[in-house]
Amino acid sequence: MRFRMDWRSVTFDWNRARAFLVTAEEGSLSAAARALGMTQPTLGRQVDALEAELGVVLFERVGRGLTLTPSGLDLLDHVRAMGEAANRMSLAASGQSQSLEGPICISAGEVDAAFLLPPILARLRAEEPGITIEVVATNATSDLQRREADIAIRSFRPTQPDLIARKVRDGRGRLYATPGYLDRVGNPSATDDLSSVDFIGFDRTDELIGYLNGLGLKLTQAHFPLVSANQLFQWEAVKQGLGIGVMSEDVGDAEPLVRRALPDLAPVPFSIWLTAHRELSTSRRMRFVFDLLAEGLAR
Repeated sequence: MRFRMDWRSVTFDWNRARAFLVTAEEGSLSAAARALGMTQPTLGRQVDALEAELGVVLFERVGRGLTLTPSGLDLLDHVRAMGEAANRMSLAASGQSQSLEGPICISAGEVDAAFLLPPILARLRAEEPGITIEVVATNATSDLQRREADIAIRSFRPTQPDLIARKVRDGRGRLYATPGYLDRVGNPSATDDLSSVDFIGFDRTDELIGYLNGLGLKLTQAHFPLVSANQLFQWEAVKQGLGIGVMSEDVGDAEPLVRRALPDLAPVPFSIWLTAHRELSTSRRMRFVFDLLAEGLAR
C-alpha cells in the first residue's frame, strides 16, 4: 500500500526532512552526516524523529547501507520537490542582492583552477577586495542548482533549463613532452613507429586512445604505462620526463620545461563555457564576477 499523509496534521520540521532526503540520496547515515557537516548520531536522531512523527518506517538496513521502504520511496518525491523549491527560493533571494561584497564559489577543472584562474582572481581581488572567493577544483560537474558552486567553468554547454551559459572561446590541446624525453625516443613524428614511446593517460578506457588513433596514430593500452585521473599529476609527470601527455596550448606553450611532441599531429579541440544559475543573473556581485571571468578566460 502506498504511503499517504495528511500534511495538515504534521508540525513540519525542515531539518528532519532534509536529514531524510540527504540520507536517501547518499545511501548511508555516515555519508549523509559528512554531506551535511553534522555527527552521525545527530543525523540518526533526526531521521528517527521523522519516522516517529509520521508513524512509518522510512529505511531498512541492508549490510552497511540503508534502503528505502515503500513508504520512504513515496515520501522521497515530496521531500525532494520541497528541497528543490527551497533551493529556488534561496537562489531567487540571493539573485536580488545588489551588494558587491560577499562570497562567490567558482567550480573549475584542475588545470583551469591552477593555471587560468589565479591571474583573473588577482585582478578581481584588486578591483573588489570585498568579494571573497572559494574555488572548487574538480573535474566532476558541480551541481549549480544545489548550490555546490555559483559559477562553473566547463568544457561543455549545459542542458538544464535553469542554467545560463556563455561560450568564452574555443581552445586547442596539444601533445607535450620534455626535450630530453623526446631525444631519448628519437623525436618521433606521427607517422613513425611509436612502439617505444610512452604516453600518459586519463584512465584505462580506450577513449583517449580512440581519439588519438583517429588523428592518425596507432596506439594501444601498452603505450600508456602511466594513467591518472588527476590532471595536475599528469602534467607534472610530463614535466618530469615520464612520457607524452595532452595539455591545452595556453598552459603547454607557456611551460619552458616542455615542447610540443608530434607537432605535425592535428590539435585536440575543446571549448570553454561559463555557467551560472539563471536567477543569479540579477545579482550585481554575480554579474561582476561572471563578466570578469569571461573577459579573462577569453584572452
